[in-house]
Amino acid sequence: MNDISYLMLRLVAGISFFGHGLVRLPKLNAFSQWMTGSFSKSMLPQSLVTPFSYALPVAEFTIGILLILGIFSPKVIIAGWVVMLLLMFGTCLIENWEALPSQMIHAIILVALYQFIAANSISLDQFFKK
Repeated sequence: MNDISYLMLRLVAGISFFGHGLVRLPKLNAFSQWMTGSFSKSMLPQSLVTPFSYALPVAEFTIGILLILGIFSPKVIIAGWVVMLLLMFGTCLIENWEALPSQMIHAIILVALYQFIAANSISLDQFFKK
């Protein structure tokens, strides 16, 4: 039963990351312009925001696919958690308090996935162990 629950939670996180990346990749330039505009009055220099705005959708898409498939799970979960920390930091800098709870929920789900990684039995990680 724990393996099914773990799969369900992993898929929730995976679909969210995947969906965020999927919709942003085709409009990468517009997304980057929106993000740099959002951070224009923050203390972060544009020289940091611009590369992050291009890397974020790629990271989200990749993390999402890997979570859905359940491959390289421990490393992917940590990568997703780091992305969430960076997003939370940026969200605080621009005082977008409405976005913070969603980001915190994502981070907590990733912590739970990492904590109970032994239940990750329905995954490509397990398939490749054989």
